[in-house]
Amino acid sequence: MLLPFSPRHAVVAATLSLFSLSALPGCGTRTDGETPAAKASVEAAKPVVVDSAALKVAAMRRDSLKADSIVKANGQLPGAILPGKRIVAFYGNIRAKGMGILGREPKDQMFRKFDKVLAEWQAADPSIPVQAAIHNVTITAQAAPGKDGKYRLMNSKATIEEVIQWGKEHNCIVFLDVQVGLSNLENELHKLEPYLKDPIVHMGIDPEFAMETKGVKPGRKIGTFDAKDVNYAVKFLARIVSENNLPPKVLTVHRFTQGMITNYKNIKLDPRVQIVMHMDGWGDPTLKKDSYKAYIQKEPVQYTGFKLFYEYDNRPAPHHIMTPAEVLALTPKPLYIQYQ
Repeated sequence: MLLPFSPRHAVVAATLSLFSLSALPGCGTRTDGETPAAKASVEAAKPVVVDSAALKVAAMRRDSLKADSIVKANGQLPGAILPGKRIVAFYGNIRAKGMGILGREPKDQMFRKFDKVLAEWQAADPSIPVQAAIHNVTITAQAAPGKDGKYRLMNSKATIEEVIQWGKEHNCIVFLDVQVGLSNLENELHKLEPYLKDPIVHMGIDPEFAMETKGVKPGRKIGTFDAKDVNYAVKFLARIVSENNLPPKVLTVHRFTQGMITNYKNIKLDPRVQIVMHMDGWGDPTLKKDSYKAYIQKEPVQYTGFKLFYEYDNRPAPHHIMTPAEVLALTPKPLYIQYQ
């Protein structure tokens, strides 16, 4: 909370309809010397215009129906992380100490701390395996407008590749988080597509810094996404899953106010994408529990998440960072836990 689309194929059929001209004089010969057979040959030789957009929609529909049938038979798609595991993530930006634990401490020190946290969660609930994750804010809201006035900045290719390498070195899945500023998901998500083709890479979207409908720069107001925005992200990830034969992607959606997500009932589920509505607020345990109940439990989508802040949850005393046992007492039990 700090600034800083299975291979495609198409079958094309062409039909030539000729009216019967037997009752007309000279029906076998055109005045220009071109016979009907010659005309048919010319017409058949013309290139067929293929509506690629329509084909993509048809492929998406086909794959979605296939995915639905697999889910109905087996409960979920192969390789799905949730609900069979609980994801525990360290959040931040590896290039920024002020954005979270992920970049605040030296790499080795941070991963030693992370190992202890993972062990705590596994001990707190031995019934479900823990899946480690690093959650890097990859497109970050900015206080400055930038060249195009959109108030956001994307990590370099080298930084993103380094984050993914960290994940592979430490058996973590990786989340690339998106804060769009005055831009929007349609203009930003495609930038991450090359990285999302990796099966360990997943995505997060943060309404707090989605300012397009607010018309002000990030930080002045709390931003918002509508169900249509979440649906766009789901379709985007579902296409990548289908085109690259990947296991389902996890999509985390941050939320800590009523207005951050509108029309939640219109969010459409797709078995290729597992949606986590993530309670992203900081404060004392009572406030955090109330926020989880109001914005996550009472407006359910699919899976739930809960964030813990090293720097903010324990101030002022006697407030404290909630323990795994305290978080597991929530209903429903969150399946995504994030430390900032």
